[in-house]
Amino acid sequence: MPDAAAHSPVADATPTNWVDATAPASWRPFLRLARADRPIGAWLLFWPCAWSVALAAVASDARYPDPILLILLAIGAVAMRGAGCTYNDLVDRDIDAKVARTRSRPLPSGQVTAKGAAIFLAVQLLVGLTVLVSLPGFAILVGIFSIAPVALYPFMKRITWWPQAMLGICFGWGALMGWAAIFGRLDSAPLALFAAAFLWIIGYDTIYAHQDKEDDALVGVGSTALLFGERTRPILAGFYLGAVALLGVATALAGGGALSWIGVVAFAAHCGAQVKKLDIADAALCLKLFKSNRDAGALVFIGFAADALLRL
Repeated sequence: MPDAAAHSPVADATPTNWVDATAPASWRPFLRLARADRPIGAWLLFWPCAWSVALAAVASDARYPDPILLILLAIGAVAMRGAGCTYNDLVDRDIDAKVARTRSRPLPSGQVTAKGAAIFLAVQLLVGLTVLVSLPGFAILVGIFSIAPVALYPFMKRITWWPQAMLGICFGWGALMGWAAIFGRLDSAPLALFAAAFLWIIGYDTIYAHQDKEDDALVGVGSTALLFGERTRPILAGFYLGAVALLGVATALAGGGALSWIGVVAFAAHCGAQVKKLDIADAALCLKLFKSNRDAGALVFIGFAADALLRL
């Protein structure tokens, strides 16, 4: 690998990200492959997991969300987000080479070989598997069922306008995991939580996809950004409204108190602000709004966690 390649950041990475600023040069291409230079995806994968753990604490009258479980799921989120990105880039490397925003990624730019990426993928999957098998048996079973949608996701843009829906399944799956680990079963509350996450994810990934819609159209792949087009704002409002309503259903089913509801209301306000600010012709704004969903997810978790911690 040419030394210069290790110093070539990905086009849509923050210029001051820690990978390009401080990581050893030999590690940088692999860290970029796992999107460690853009940690927003790990946050977005983690939040449904954290919601599930915190909502289970509310439902079980625990004094706080299980910290060990949160740590395990956080490690799993980082590892599996990195694995998912690596797998996606292996499948999409020819498409990525044709798209302006993605052609600087490690595989199409030649920073990492396909063989090297496959080995790195195996290492990340091993970390994820280690986390999974450390969970209770029923949670392991629930986690296993997530493999199929994760494996199918990179191919969805080739056959449907709705790859964001498959991402919603993959990234929303964590909404089932915390509850399954704590209670050893699935109930209506985590199913409603999963449905809320599913709609939220379709919404924010549609915003993200508007960055690439021209290139996607040229390459011949589908997205909800292309499907919705100028109708994106009202459709996005519908998805976010559905997510808020389902969060409310999950909160009610789990017996959430005032602080849980405050978190849901704050989430609703954040999503409403995204809809109001959205300009689908402004790629930089789309990226900014997409990234702001880290804070939206945090609001829900803080509400649930505070409800468990401060309940009288």
